[in-house]
Amino acid sequence: MANLASTFWNQGRWEKAEELDLQVMETSKTKLGADHPDTLTSMANLASTFWNQGRWEEAEELELQVMETRKTKLGADHPDTLTSIHTLAFTWKSLGRNVEATALLRQCVQQRQKVLGANHPSLLSSLTALEQWDAE
Repeated sequence: MANLASTFWNQGRWEKAEELDLQVMETSKTKLGADHPDTLTSMANLASTFWNQGRWEEAEELELQVMETRKTKLGADHPDTLTSIHTLAFTWKSLGRNVEATALLRQCVQQRQKVLGANHPSLLSSLTALEQWDAE
């Protein structure tokens, strides 16, 4: 089901993707628990579907849950946690919370550099965005 949701997502068929993402998330919560890594991934996928529809408040709500749970379960410097931080920064930027978004992305860049190294693609992605935001 998650693969089909991903296919719909890639095709821009947001309503279908959302429907399946929601089913996957609810099933994961029931079968695996709310803090299981697969459940968190399904929540992040649904948040991404919301984000791509311009439903940033709904995306933010899920992203905050995912980020906080990952911090608790995996640690603040875990790559999955850092991905959640990166994603939340973009949502805040979309919500017009530019100062907060930039500060959060700056934190993400610092942590990614420490954890992943200077040439890691995830760091470079965050760094490129931060440079663009700083130039605005």
